[in-house]
Amino acid sequence: MVMGEQTLQTEVAVIGGGPGGYAAAFRAADLGFEVALINQEDRLGGVCLLRGCIPAKVLLEVADLIYDARRADSWGLHYSDFELDVDALRDRKNLVIDRLVNGLGQLADRRDIQLIQARAVFEGSDKVRLQGEADVAHVKYDHAILASGSTPIPLPGTEFAEGSRIMDSGGALALPEIPESLLVVGAGYNGVELGSAYAIMGSQVTVVEMTDEVLPGMERELVRHLTRRLREIFRAIHLNTIVESMEEHEDGVTVRLEGDVDDEEQTFDRVLIAIGRRPNSQDLGLDNTSVELDEDGFIIVDDEQRTDDEHIFAVGDVVGSPMLAHKAMHEGKIAAEVIAGEPAAFDVRCMPAVIYTDPQIAWCGLTQEEAEEQGRDVAVGSFPWTASGRALTMGETIGLTKVVFDAETERVLGVGIVGRGAENMIAEGALAVEMGAVAEDLALTVHPHPTLSETQAEAAEAFLGLATHIPSRRK
Repeated sequence: MVMGEQTLQTEVAVIGGGPGGYAAAFRAADLGFEVALINQEDRLGGVCLLRGCIPAKVLLEVADLIYDARRADSWGLHYSDFELDVDALRDRKNLVIDRLVNGLGQLADRRDIQLIQARAVFEGSDKVRLQGEADVAHVKYDHAILASGSTPIPLPGTEFAEGSRIMDSGGALALPEIPESLLVVGAGYNGVELGSAYAIMGSQVTVVEMTDEVLPGMERELVRHLTRRLREIFRAIHLNTIVESMEEHEDGVTVRLEGDVDDEEQTFDRVLIAIGRRPNSQDLGLDNTSVELDEDGFIIVDDEQRTDDEHIFAVGDVVGSPMLAHKAMHEGKIAAEVIAGEPAAFDVRCMPAVIYTDPQIAWCGLTQEEAEEQGRDVAVGSFPWTASGRALTMGETIGLTKVVFDAETERVLGVGIVGRGAENMIAEGALAVEMGAVAEDLALTVHPHPTLSETQAEAAEAFLGLATHIPSRRK
């Protein structure tokens, strides 16, 4: 053997240390496999933990505290002026990340998973070459689970560079500063989440979106409630508008806009690009395997997470939308269990999702529009939070709980919630969809009062004609 060309032999090689990757590695180790986890970064967690979901929630939590403090006068609470310490906030964010990263490292150690910091490139169906690892040049495996994730898409003619005033979500979450003015390009979930946080923390935020609606493709009835709040906190929202050009200079970014906007040329302190993500499927040596990609670069898998190569499985963002950490973790566990010969497949009826704005939007299963497009005969039960005692005590009446039913069988097809705390309520809706619950299952489950969770039972009661706190119709 030539020195420096050592080959590590393992049963399962997991490529990528994000939620899909570490979940797959942990499950494979628990099933008794020898596992090597190959990760380009020096820490586990991937985008979600290091530059995405988790740090975003720290910022959004602070934004909620600031918003509540500013409206506390109506409760008889009078705060003196407060000051946002960005350095302390950045330290808090990093502390949260570090604690979770350290926990993942300990879990990997306890499972005897071999962690390798390197970039893996496939040399064939059963072997990868490592770039960046000093001791090992190759890893040979029986099965590989590819969890290489995704990357933010820049606007044409731009790039995300360290120190640039043009940022992706990771750059925005690094908290370089709280800019006086911020342009957010894209009104999807990433743009409205981060735009909201920066707006509450003091930035004058302008949003541009090329379509004719905020959060395109989502339940319009829910989005309308959120849009009311966004128009209060954002300086401007320009729909049907695109960025024609951007020029970065020492103290700002000059942007030329085209569309539904009066002032076509504007200058901002910083720009956040939030127009989507693309799969990390290029330059991995996949042409040396039998793995197939679709026209958008996503890896094609079946419901057992198998690719067209019998040795290689794939999970997470790299296999397609929705690009959600909990979807990736679920897929990672499935891949490990299939390798072990266990009966496992991706057969979920619904994938819950949350937009962490204020108010939050959460949904699972089919929206009313999706159900109608499928030709289903649908009916809806809704409960406005203006009629919720708990929402009134919280001062959070901008909210709605909506349940979509099959009109004939009364089965729950989907649940949508807009309002503070929706993230903690949607799991009940997901359980209802997964178990095939019907309207009476929700309505006859006694919920504690006063709570926001009871609005799901109240929505079912509204559908059944049994509503107590809103005018009822006889069914």
